[in-house]
Amino acid sequence: MRTVLALMNRNRKLYFKDKGMLFTSMITPVILIVLYATFLAKVFRDSFTAAIPNMITISDKLINGTVAAQLTASLMAVSCITVTFCVNLTMVQDKANGTRKDFNVSPVSKGKIYLGYFLSTVANSLMVNGLALILCLGYLLKMGWYMNAADVLWVLFDMILLVLFGSTLSSIISFSLTTQGQLSAVGTIVSAGYGFICGAYMPISNFGSGLQKVLSYLPSTYATSLIKNHMLHGVFREMERKHYPDEMVEVIRDTLDCNPVFHGNVVSVNQMIGIMIGSIAVFGIIYYFVTLLPEGEGRR
Repeated sequence: MRTVLALMNRNRKLYFKDKGMLFTSMITPVILIVLYATFLAKVFRDSFTAAIPNMITISDKLINGTVAAQLTASLMAVSCITVTFCVNLTMVQDKANGTRKDFNVSPVSKGKIYLGYFLSTVANSLMVNGLALILCLGYLLKMGWYMNAADVLWVLFDMILLVLFGSTLSSIISFSLTTQGQLSAVGTIVSAGYGFICGAYMPISNFGSGLQKVLSYLPSTYATSLIKNHMLHGVFREMERKHYPDEMVEVIRDTLDCNPVFHGNVVSVNQMIGIMIGSIAVFGIIYYFVTLLPEGEGRR
């Protein structure tokens, strides 16, 4: 275990030493929150107000708080995944600059080497996304704060789950890459496409029924819905406190993807947590077996 921790710390130091990579990872959440607030706020606001009956009056603060919670949940859902691909660059750099050749002739096993990569990816991603979470909470405080301490802790738990999910996924994909250009290309594709398939850019409830059924098989759908449920929990609690009709609140929950459906059944929050833990375990097992492949076979 001491060897794994030494490798993890070595990878973490390389990450901090590369100022360009560090700056890119740190600035990504800032850029995302600016873009989300600028371009998606109106879309989310229109989607939310469309679910409110004309005879019901909701304060601007509650509307702004709801939109801000949806925005920040969407941002965290994307950031926790995409940042892991930036952070995981060390694995590819070692192959590109020949460092792995030195590791391969050392007495350290491949399993420990790749576990060190994985743990450093998790640790650095948690740091970057922890900063993103602080920015998101500050944005919520400005726009409309309805969360309590338990809600914040649940969101923190969600962030950890999503980072673990993203780290296992990026580790599997990065294993076969041998140049920084390849990882940059993969990172660009993930950054551009993941937000759509996970329902961050546009609620999945706005998609066609066929696409909704397809996306219901992806764990990313429940990852986004999970963090939305906890980010918006205080908002729904405030609506209940003000005795808004249950039917209206339920429609809003459906519109904001808080009630994902799988084969006609609504997936509960506990089930979403189970799906995420199960997905992390499955991807972790896949990563383990992938690392057992010979190096030459892994690069094909």
